[in-house]
Amino acid sequence: MARSKKEQLSDEVILDLESRLSGTLKPIEPPSDIVQRLRDRIRFPSPEEIQVRLGDWRRMILVFGGVMSGLLVVITVARAFFHLFGRKHM
Repeated sequence: MARSKKEQLSDEVILDLESRLSGTLKPIEPPSDIVQRLRDRIRFPSPEEIQVRLGDWRRMILVFGGVMSGLLVVITVARAFFHLFGRKHM
């Protein structure tokens, strides 16, 4: 299919705009201290540190139990509201 003249013109305008922007927007390099701070903040824990965290199984069981208990409370309250307000009374 042949492209219409309008499409060709819009492509030319876009290419012209891109060439102008590429001339004005030059890439910059961030300061090295900012890069170093980001690398320090976004670090992955070492395998030994992960092992220590997973080795604390008592705390993990406590957290898991707390989450499950909270979930059960939320479900119970939601069901109570459904039964109180959700049904149409005849």
